[in-house]
Amino acid sequence: MLWLDIARVATTVNVLLLVGLTYVWLNNYRQFRSKHTLGLSVFALLLLAENALALYVYLLHARLVHWFATGVPPLAWRAMVALHLLELGALLFLAWVTWD
Repeated sequence: MLWLDIARVATTVNVLLLVGLTYVWLNNYRQFRSKHTLGLSVFALLLLAENALALYVYLLHARLVHWFATGVPPLAWRAMVALHLLELGALLFLAWVTWD
């Protein structure tokens, strides 16, 4: 199913970006000990947990993979994919700002 594949790809890229951002922000926190870098690190870890759970549901959970592939209406898929893509855009911007 196309929507499930798009969601899987977007979520996978989100996970990879969040791993990189968490690494950078935790290193910055260790070096500077600022609340700002701690806040960014906690934010990234929580968002990473959410995306890792979504990826698990989309790829590995036997019942839910089947349900997402066959039982979710297209309107709901479009909404979920739109959220994943908006998050991807935000994370790409954060990555650009962080690594610039």
